[in-house]
Amino acid sequence: MDCTSVGGWPQQVVSLRPWDGLLDQGRFRPSNRMQTNVGHNPASSIDSMPRPGTSPLMMQRPTLAKLRHSFRHQTLMMALVAILVSVANVPVLALSPSSPSAPASRITPIVRAVERVRSATVNIHSEKRADQADSLFSTNKDRKINGMGTGIIIDTRGYIVTNHHVVNGVDSLRVTLVDGSSYMARVVSFDSKHDLAIIKIDPAQQLDVMVMGTSSDLMLGEDVLAIGNAFGYEHTVTRGIISALSRDVEVNEEQGYENLIQIDAAINPGNSGGPLLNRDGEVIGINVAIRAGAQKIGFAIPIDDARKIIARLLNIERLDNNYHGLQAQDFKQGVDRRLIVSTTSPGSPAAVAGLAQGDVIEKVASIDVVDMADFERGLLGRRGGEAVTVVVRRGEEQKNLQLKISPLNQRNTTVAVNRNAVQQSFSTSTSDTSGGSAGEAKSPWNVLGMRLQSLPPGERSMVNPKYRGGMRVVAVRHEGPAYRNGIREGDVLVGLNVWETITAENVDYVIAHPNLNTFNPLKFYILRGKETLYGYLQLSDSK
Repeated sequence: MDCTSVGGWPQQVVSLRPWDGLLDQGRFRPSNRMQTNVGHNPASSIDSMPRPGTSPLMMQRPTLAKLRHSFRHQTLMMALVAILVSVANVPVLALSPSSPSAPASRITPIVRAVERVRSATVNIHSEKRADQADSLFSTNKDRKINGMGTGIIIDTRGYIVTNHHVVNGVDSLRVTLVDGSSYMARVVSFDSKHDLAIIKIDPAQQLDVMVMGTSSDLMLGEDVLAIGNAFGYEHTVTRGIISALSRDVEVNEEQGYENLIQIDAAINPGNSGGPLLNRDGEVIGINVAIRAGAQKIGFAIPIDDARKIIARLLNIERLDNNYHGLQAQDFKQGVDRRLIVSTTSPGSPAAVAGLAQGDVIEKVASIDVVDMADFERGLLGRRGGEAVTVVVRRGEEQKNLQLKISPLNQRNTTVAVNRNAVQQSFSTSTSDTSGGSAGEAKSPWNVLGMRLQSLPPGERSMVNPKYRGGMRVVAVRHEGPAYRNGIREGDVLVGLNVWETITAENVDYVIAHPNLNTFNPLKFYILRGKETLYGYLQLSDSK
């Protein structure tokens, strides 16, 4: 049993995916590209490998000779593992509370850090249906594959952040808390490019939220801790140091990471989505990848980068169809962490409430705010029209403002003007592919490089049942974003980013979105015949 590596081949980064049971055993080797993932599937291998904690002796009737041989073999292996752990000097800590009878001298900063966050770390177990890519020999189409990963509680109501590769394509998700309670979970939103996702459980009581730190002041050689569901061993804690900063890692043609933290704390398949902590028990990163064939080379997404993505994933426009109209900047330099108002959209709830450029937002309702992710979760789950108290600091003065959330369809911004302009463009002849006038600067033709037309009611029923409708591509601009990504006339556009595209208004909402640049490249979904295809539009033509 090789306890020191995830895969048996060099020149590869393994992104701790939950479905890499075969690869993790080193049985099948892909090309020498970088791979990622720390979710793992010990039960999915097709080679009768026993599950963790199950002895091979249980698989057959043992003889006395076999028992003697097995005893000697297991004794030798335990000795080798003990030596390896001693030499590697990577202690594995039991994630249980410090004993009340333990001497105070043994309650180190590491122990206190673990106790501080243990209840805010969760284990994720997933299940999906096997396909040809998962099994080379099985003919059982209904065979299920079990996967695993780790998550971080970011809101008392059960919102959890993890890696997208942990939940991608799964049929079911189950989250286990440190007290052993278990809940079914659902995917709320995700960002595949940055490999992050938000999942949600409905707990019986409010949950403890992970203590957030910052990655703005990390130091080489600084002590770190990693907690995760390593190979299914729940809430495993390992210790190491920061080996390097600002690492860029290319996994394959579809996945790459920038600005990662490199660590030597042991992380394994199953650790994906788990917290990387400093000695104070604050999250400074989210574990995401390891270098296959190497020892003690792991990677984590810096928490400051992750929190910006989390803010977009929790955005109330995205999840609640509500609107606040605030644009703000996360300022983080060591212990100085604050959310500073940049601007507000004219006529928006934030503008009407009196939020002004330079205000520092300190609190939304009962939630203390240090960044935009806190601000979004303070408004999340509220009804349109509900008023929320926002505490800001303006100079030396503290002010209590009332922000009245607005339903998205009632917002009064320049987006409405753009929407009308684009609707007019769709009433013109679709045979005109010359490019449109200045009034169409934010039209699908100029931004996406294609002209769209609503499907007639009779054709909507012919669209894949998974979708409620779509927009037919009737023209593609030569060398435009759609052209460069292989979109053809006759394709049916069914989605952009996280939004469906049933009407021209849906499309216009996306391309006139004030944060469009943060979606770039813009993910699209099209139907071509009975097949769903997707890709990414590089909006170089968008102004």
